[in-house]
Amino acid sequence: MKKLFVFVLTALLVAGCSTAPKTDPVEGGTATPSAAAAINVYTRDATSGTREAFEKAGDFAEQLTSSAIEVSSNGDMATKVGADENGIGYVSLSTDFAANGVKPLNFEGVAPSEATVLDGTYGMQRPFAFTTRAAGDYESAEKEQLIAAFLDFLQNSTEGMLVVEKAGGVVDKSQGKAWAELAANHPIVNEDNSAITIATCGSTSVEKTLKAALEAFQPLAGNFQFTMNQTGSGDGYKRVLGSEKDGANRADIGFASRAFKSGEEDTLAAMASGQYCIDAVVTIVNEANTAVANLTQAQVHDIFTGTVTSWGRIQ
Repeated sequence: MKKLFVFVLTALLVAGCSTAPKTDPVEGGTATPSAAAAINVYTRDATSGTREAFEKAGDFAEQLTSSAIEVSSNGDMATKVGADENGIGYVSLSTDFAANGVKPLNFEGVAPSEATVLDGTYGMQRPFAFTTRAAGDYESAEKEQLIAAFLDFLQNSTEGMLVVEKAGGVVDKSQGKAWAELAANHPIVNEDNSAITIATCGSTSVEKTLKAALEAFQPLAGNFQFTMNQTGSGDGYKRVLGSEKDGANRADIGFASRAFKSGEEDTLAAMASGQYCIDAVVTIVNEANTAVANLTQAQVHDIFTGTVTSWGRIQ
């Protein structure tokens, strides 16, 4: 009897260990997490240009689910969704998806890429915009001249465009000019500018492309210094032309991952303002999630408004 008991117990244990975990098939493959799992929605704060562009593309402005988890930046979004198998959020196309453990989703059947942004077939896109302090409102004339030179490099030089493109921005290089030609208009770049520090602020989404451009421009312009305080698009205007322009967080160039708002963010007084590249907003899920590879506008709307709350209901 004792031997029989041991044999039966062993057989039961083996059978239990060999039982395969259940998976629930939904559109796009076998679901991980399970179809019954709740969707955890992540979002940016209300001043974020990325959020504004995403809500517009998904047609759910002012309708975001109250259960959404708010994150502080583009990088924070990627980190949080990368750590949550049930998570879904949205980031800039310039994000390193693999490094953060997230998977980019197609939108309306179109993959997010430089090509699909430039040809207009990828629907979730927005500008990377900038504005500066007013002419004459700098610590020195030399600093103002150096900033003008940097923005010319960033917007108009072939070299600047290539740097931005490599860092994930989308640019039309057909209009670019050689920096050597443009530099002739900016004699300040031939000086020793190591005592000058350019301060930037605003959108967190621009950080990767902006830093790459500043680093590339340094040796071409007298080895100036720079500081970046990217906290969100809502601060881009305030710290150079608005209510905080003379405060502790003042900056020289403010950035937004959207157009500056007419009336609220009047850039007419700026020394310069414009757009230096196009970016796409990309819906992301955890890389382990094989439940979905593509979302339609209606699906984005339903998930982020809380109409759809579990992975198995994505159809």
